[in-house]
Amino acid sequence: MIVVMGATGTTGTALLHSLRALDVPVRALTRSPHRPLPATADPHERPIEVRYADAGDPDSLRTAFEGADQLFLAMANSPAQVELETRVIDIAAHSGIAHIVKLSAPAAEPAAPVAISRGHHAVEEHLHASGLTSTVLRPYAFMQNLLRLAPTVAKGLFLGAMRDAPCNYIDCRDIGDVAAAVLTRRHLAGGTYTLTGPETVSHPDLAARLTELTGRRIQYIDLAPDELRDNLIHQAGMPVWLADHVVEIQQLAIARPEFPTTTVTGILGRPPRTLDAFLHEHRTHFE
Repeated sequence: MIVVMGATGTTGTALLHSLRALDVPVRALTRSPHRPLPATADPHERPIEVRYADAGDPDSLRTAFEGADQLFLAMANSPAQVELETRVIDIAAHSGIAHIVKLSAPAAEPAAPVAISRGHHAVEEHLHASGLTSTVLRPYAFMQNLLRLAPTVAKGLFLGAMRDAPCNYIDCRDIGDVAAAVLTRRHLAGGTYTLTGPETVSHPDLAARLTELTGRRIQYIDLAPDELRDNLIHQAGMPVWLADHVVEIQQLAIARPEFPTTTVTGILGRPPRTLDAFLHEHRTHFE
């Protein structure tokens, strides 16, 4: 039995689709068990067991982990992430889980200039010290997050603070396929995998692709980091910690130029999905 924590998220949903295709037993965890999950909608596919679980409710975790062998751990970034994920790991270890696949982040280092990455490093260290078999996935920027640009792209622009730095993107469906592989192919368990798409794309290049896609001129406006932070807080309504995170990861891309890896191809035996294919698939969002 494979338990998926974060089943309502973009990556968790992708993983559920991947595991269903492999016809393995899956249990999806959610804080809203009576709300239909996108990945459980097809009645012709193998049913997915759905249970209530909340990382802030230890009893719910113990119940949710009963009889399970493996856990996929993905939680939304937050200031409480280290506390919540380490609690999940401890309860999973005491509940008989033998293998945890953690969704982490690039630059998960103790001195990383990105606070969220430092938190992921702390969780990774806790997981390695747990005695369980641990697999870590470190994906770069989700292509699906680009859909959040749609409201400003509709006005002909989007903002950032990345200059012309190259940026790795990856389709969450590829992350789901990789996660399914490490959960079902024993020889892959225990590794740390950095996941990217097949190319890096700068913000000016992204603007050019959106211009070609929509037939309208889309402009990338590069701001100073403090200007972007203020815009995200006061115009986009982001909490301060999240605005800081966005600015930090964009500055990291400048300080450490990004390059694609071949990890997805090596694990799946096929190339990862391209950004152009993703943009064309979701063309209507930007129109």
